[in-house]
Amino acid sequence: MKHLFGQILVILLISITTVSSALLAQDSENPALPGFDAAGSDPAAIKIADETMAAMGGRDNWDNTRHIAWKFFGRRAHVWDKWNGDYRMASKDLLVLMNINSGEGKAWKNGVAVDHPDSLAKSLEFAKNVWINDGYWLFMPYKLKDSGVTLKMAEQDTMIGGKQADVLELTFKEVGRTPQNKYLVYVDKETRLVGQWDYYSDANDPEPRLSTPWSNWTRFDNIMLSGDRGRGKVENIAVFKELPASVYSDSAAVDLAAFKMD
Repeated sequence: MKHLFGQILVILLISITTVSSALLAQDSENPALPGFDAAGSDPAAIKIADETMAAMGGRDNWDNTRHIAWKFFGRRAHVWDKWNGDYRMASKDLLVLMNINSGEGKAWKNGVAVDHPDSLAKSLEFAKNVWINDGYWLFMPYKLKDSGVTLKMAEQDTMIGGKQADVLELTFKEVGRTPQNKYLVYVDKETRLVGQWDYYSDANDPEPRLSTPWSNWTRFDNIMLSGDRGRGKVENIAVFKELPASVYSDSAAVDLAAFKMD
């Protein structure tokens, strides 16, 4: 009997070690950012987040992606250097060149430099806010394990269009400009790509404020991005390994088509 108990104990230890090793290997492939709420998140939800990252090209390819350009719903054009935070935002009447990390930059309103300190500060604040908002509409699936994020499993559900999905509940812990928000993120059971999200302006709201698809996943260099949100579109998506510094420092109009896309 003691021999049998010993065998069972060895099997249990091997199983625990195997599971722990698998979890460590998985996390090393897609490590959470400092401050991710791992303790409050469901292990199953974290596993799906890692599968989604792998389906989009993997964490290494995301980290190695440097310059990304996109236009948000026909309103604002963005170019962002992920590595150092340099950023260019152009709307109908406002151009901002700044560094997201330092908050420093310059702005032009209808072609005229914004010199007044208060006006400049407002322009820079506006640009950072739209970088956060417009970027989240494009990059959210890459940010499932960001600082302050908690991931829970919601019930499986059917997406717009009829496909089955695993649903993640994404909430925030005292981070960002709108920590009260909640998202339900639908991960396609077959592709493991995000196929829909439901947005709640308050996590306690009984119904989402909006639901949109995440369609038309396309490869850009070594990563996948989706710009189709149903009635709204994130367009002119492009990824560049290199761009001249003038893109982020010169107020002259920029033709990104002149540069080699990856």
